Amino acid sequence: MTSSDIWDAATAAAYEDDSAEQFLPDVIGPAVDLLADLAGSGRALGFAIGTGRLGIPLLSRGIAVTGIELSAAMIARLREKVSEADLPVTLGDMATTVVPGEFSLVFLPWNSLSNLKTQQEQVECFRNAARHLVPGGRFVIELWVPPLRRLPPGQTAVPFDISDSHVGFDTYDIARQMCTSHHYTRDKDGSLRYRNGEFRYVWPAECDLMAQLAGLEFESRFADWRRSPFTGDSENHISVWRKPAPDAQRGQHP
Repeated sequence: MTSSDIWDAATAAAYEDDSAEQFLPDVIGPAVDLLADLAGSGRALGFAIGTGRLGIPLLSRGIAVTGIELSAAMIARLREKVSEADLPVTLGDMATTVVPGEFSLVFLPWNSLSNLKTQQEQVECFRNAARHLVPGGRFVIELWVPPLRRLPPGQTAVPFDISDSHVGFDTYDIARQMCTSHHYTRDKDGSLRYRNGEFRYVWPAECDLMAQLAGLEFESRFADWRRSPFTGDSENHISVWRKPAPDAQRGQHP
């Protein structure tokens, strides 16, 4: 059983409104551009595909898309937009669930790797991605870089959004490498709603090691979907690893 939280119907119903900034064209467009380039003429598999935020636009580009999703409620929301025949989705976790076929792209956007709360499960997620990829296929993730430099001694919280309708901050347990995101949202009727989620944060270098354990090779890293250079000050990263050809894998062990 995965350690990820399973989103219920109420959370799934509020997801797109609560995350409206992630559905804006200037967010979706560059992400789909990069993913489509990496998929080429092959098939794409979305881990934690959710309500189809990126999967449906990829489908509209002519790319065959399949998904894995842990929440039946999120799949139900996706089904309001696209049929199972057009975008098949398997109910299951992204660390162990296997779907038929091979893919030129596996994508895991918007910090979703951190939904897996143990390092072992995160490693298995990388291995599951590699399991589905054809030689030369890519695994792409989008993650935030933990802003621990902003934590002075004794402080555990970092705000990430303060607006009229939402206040959000993260609290960090550095010893456990865990983060809890707290959201206070003002709904349209004026009422306040609180929700939180716990995540295991991962450093870029740790991701590279997980990829290596899965037999994947590092290819590129960007600061955003527009392929801006990744630097020591970048707050997010888009990382790409490639599954080598069998001959290349054998060549590593003469």
